[in-house]
Amino acid sequence: MPKLKTCAAAAAALAVCAMLQAPAAAPASLRAATASALDAFLHKAVDEGRVPAAVAVVASADRVLYLHAAGTRDVAAGAALEPDAIFRIASMTKPITSAVVMMLRDEGRLDVEDPVTKYLPEFSGVRVMTSFDEADRTFESRPPARPITIRHLLTHTSGIAYSFVDARLARLDDGRKTEVDMPLLHDPGAHFTYGPNTAVLGRIVEKISDGRLEEVLKARVFDPLGMEDTFYAVPEGKRGRVVTLHTRVENTLREQPNPAAPRSNPRGDGGLFSTAGDYARFMQLFLNGGRAGGRRVLSEASVKQMLANQIGALFVERQPSADLAHAQPFPFGGGKDKFGFGFQIEGRPATPGLRSAGSASWGGINNTHFWIDPQKQIAVAVLMQFLPYYDPVALDVLRGVERIVYEQRN
Repeated sequence: MPKLKTCAAAAAALAVCAMLQAPAAAPASLRAATASALDAFLHKAVDEGRVPAAVAVVASADRVLYLHAAGTRDVAAGAALEPDAIFRIASMTKPITSAVVMMLRDEGRLDVEDPVTKYLPEFSGVRVMTSFDEADRTFESRPPARPITIRHLLTHTSGIAYSFVDARLARLDDGRKTEVDMPLLHDPGAHFTYGPNTAVLGRIVEKISDGRLEEVLKARVFDPLGMEDTFYAVPEGKRGRVVTLHTRVENTLREQPNPAAPRSNPRGDGGLFSTAGDYARFMQLFLNGGRAGGRRVLSEASVKQMLANQIGALFVERQPSADLAHAQPFPFGGGKDKFGFGFQIEGRPATPGLRSAGSASWGGINNTHFWIDPQKQIAVAVLMQFLPYYDPVALDVLRGVERIVYEQRN
């Protein structure tokens, strides 16, 4: 009998656990009070001069629950910000490229355990930096203990790093070096280090697809999801919707006028222009298990893998900054959170009143941020357009929106 009681208790505990972990029903709408509170919060941030512009979107699996803009799209021109404003989303490009990699995996055209050299042989010569001489900017190195794989690139564990997160690389970076030319900071699989891993994935996508990255993303993601305002080069008729970029200098936001034809070099790790509404469609893909409008875009298995811990016992590590005008140390969750394929995964325990454990997120250097919460069945993006990344004011706006959203959901 004691054994039976133990089994029954264990079964009951498992049942309770399953109920706690089951996704909540998708919300039909936001309460009017929540929407009003979000409106007031965004406009207060603008009116106080803390941010020049902000758009927030909240979506469930099948609809946009909230979309609102506050501020000025172009301060010098006195142009008001509209909800369909176009932002430079920078590293919010990374999850999109990662999703395409998983589509190719679904089709059997690559495996996440494949070595990168299978597609890009030039990576056979990469080396791990073992020492650095500050005086003459020389370094010693050794071969890596294991090859870089696509898994390492998807999880930022390859050892490839951006120069703005490491002072040694900042001294080596002359603006012309590629990922092959720069040393790895550690052996592949040893640590989480943020770097242009997804730029390398973009080149692999092009190699396998035999097409330009912008064409592949359009065919595989933008067109199927109806993302009509997402591109690397802003079409002429939409240029008047692009938000200007600001930089905080001595506590003052300085505006940089838009070029006549806003565009960027197509890269897997950044460069896209998009809107809050378009990115909501991408986030909904993950709330819908890989389907969009009844069409299968990404396998359910790939969605689950992208949103699950793929770094084992490692944790996301807080990244230092070698250029504080460009980025403050980031991200939230250092030492606690995990990383999936293309997303940071909120660890346990989650902060009360904020996104649930298991939520997937990332951001762009100009303070564009998003998260997808499968537990609460909502996705949220907060788009701003100023440097440095993780500016305290930008984080206040992000967390302020988050707290108001979860007043209804928790």
